[in-house]
Amino acid sequence: MNQALSADRIRADVAEIVGCDISEIGPDDNLFDLGLDSVRLMTLIERWRSAGAPELELPDLAERPEVSYWIDLLTGERA
Repeated sequence: MNQALSADRIRADVAEIVGCDISEIGPDDNLFDLGLDSVRLMTLIERWRSAGAPELELPDLAERPEVSYWIDLLTGERA
């Protein structure tokens, strides 16, 4: 778990990278359906690693591309 990353920051980063408003992303929406691709996902991973995320790899997030899962994985918080 990482305290440097918050649920709000994860949501904001995802919204920025897919080019939409935070309110347009539901907790269980498939982010690939919203325009996320592997290059953008790697950008998020690098951003979150820089913020202190634990060892994080593309498959960790690509297997379940949902904000609620990512928040739980990265912060331990329930989205």
